[in-house]
Amino acid sequence: MSDMSFEQVITLSDTLSLLEKVRLVEHVMNSLKNDIEPKQPRKLLRGLWSDTNITAEEIDEARKEMWSSTQD
Repeated sequence: MSDMSFEQVITLSDTLSLLEKVRLVEHVMNSLKNDIEPKQPRKLLRGLWSDTNITAEEIDEARKEMWSSTQD
């Protein structure tokens, strides 16, 4: 089957019934989806900064600096 040309596959697909063509398209689309999707799972953004140790005081200081520069 791997020796078939694209044209031969098209000719063969023309002989299929409507239902078989739909099933063929579904199969090809699933195959494409598997080929296109990244193989590694995506990293979730939740917990992205969980390993940082920012204290409440540092946040307050950053806010003071931010607001003081906008009031000038």
